[in-house]
Amino acid sequence: MESHEISKEGIQNSLNEIQKNFSGEDSLRVSVLSEALPYIQRFNGRRIVVKYGGAAMAHRNLQEAVFRDIALLASVGVQPVVIHGGGPEINQWLTRLDIKTEFRDGLRITNSETMDVVEMVLVGRVNKQIVNGLNKLGAMAVGLSGIDGRLIEVRQLGNGSHGLVGEIEKVNTDLLEPLLAKGYVPIISSVAANRDGRSHNINADTVAGELAGSLGAEKLILLTDTPGILLNERDQGSLIRELDLPEAHELIDNGVVRGGMTPKTKCCIRALSQGVNAAHIIDGRIPHALLLEVFTNKGIGTMISRRV
Repeated sequence: MESHEISKEGIQNSLNEIQKNFSGEDSLRVSVLSEALPYIQRFNGRRIVVKYGGAAMAHRNLQEAVFRDIALLASVGVQPVVIHGGGPEINQWLTRLDIKTEFRDGLRITNSETMDVVEMVLVGRVNKQIVNGLNKLGAMAVGLSGIDGRLIEVRQLGNGSHGLVGEIEKVNTDLLEPLLAKGYVPIISSVAANRDGRSHNINADTVAGELAGSLGAEKLILLTDTPGILLNERDQGSLIRELDLPEAHELIDNGVVRGGMTPKTKCCIRALSQGVNAAHIIDGRIPHALLLEVFTNKGIGTMISRRV
């Protein structure tokens, strides 16, 4: 892994850029960005895998904030890798083409006709929109899917009751290593092929977790539409800011973590078990959530670490 030297001027310019994007009630938070310097130094040359989706993908102002955050991470020597889904846009195109969609156990039932739309939207549209948005900010983003370079190999999930939904069999990161070493930002859509070359849809959280483990990432960050893990799901103020692996398992076992948060938490646990140092579940509805989580002491979401 190549490390990139960062000048004091470069760091200050990046902090100034962060400063420009905050105003009003955020001014207090801007004042703590002096905390950013040690984190910038610590994460220089380290990989951070970001799963991008939810409201942060659906609203233009949040999209732009995420793009700026990722571009800034890359500009200060961090090596970000972005995994994305695109469920809402897939739904729009299925409706436009009069193709019915069905979900089971939170997963889209994906027949051949639906898979054609999924692949078109994720690989052909959403992926390139993200790449273009980052490149306009001066980043060097490159769009990929799990199919490229056999980056991700899958088999059909379970007994095939979900159709062309895949579970990950193997991750091959050889394609990513030279890109990261040269400062490119890989943007990866959650589509991959089985051994017969047939495209499958994969859960983007799962892809992010497996890639984070395979890349030896410093962090896995899941952008969600919730503040993080809540002790009481009805109380937004009951955010659990930090926990370790045994505590995460306990929260699942006793039902505190349930519903849609369960697979996300299990994804984090899986990544940590593969050597990732910390996994974060954060609220992508907050502008610049990535920077606040990575570069401040308090952060804004839930951090799960191998030990507190």
